[in-house]
Amino acid sequence: MSGFIKLKETLTRLLGFALMVAVAVLVLSVCWGVFTRYVMNNQAQWTEEIARFLLIWISLLGGAVAFGTKGHLGVDFLVEKFHPDAKKVMAITVHLTVLIFAAAIFIYGGSQVVADALKMEQTTPALGWKMGYVYSALPISGFFMVLFTIENLIETWTGASGAVPDVKPAGGLE
Repeated sequence: MSGFIKLKETLTRLLGFALMVAVAVLVLSVCWGVFTRYVMNNQAQWTEEIARFLLIWISLLGGAVAFGTKGHLGVDFLVEKFHPDAKKVMAITVHLTVLIFAAAIFIYGGSQVVADALKMEQTTPALGWKMGYVYSALPISGFFMVLFTIENLIETWTGASGAVPDVKPAGGLE
């Protein structure tokens, strides 16, 4: 289990770093787009497109990182009033629901979307990228969500690291 946790922590750090780079590129792209539009009176066409695609990737991979760091949002007002055993059952139910959803929608459905887009040879207007690569954010983020949810499920099931009784709000605020 410790090897799995180390792998998860490493992946979470790498994804966090990749997200920081993506956000920096997003900010630079938007700033360049604004500059070229208002100062040069001719906006660079690629800036809007890359900003849109980066926002998709940042949102989906950011959601996966939230699962990895247990920072995802949850409504736990009622659950906090439950007995610890009931909390554990609710947490396992939520993990299984997320696991099924991520596997079915993100991985399976996302892979179908990627395959269809690549087969139809859809490309982006300004950058000329294949849309299948843009859509690959779905199965990739789904893979990380499944991986992190399995780890969370194991922690909850075994009671490791106090995963069930003390549910904290997102961001560690109390």
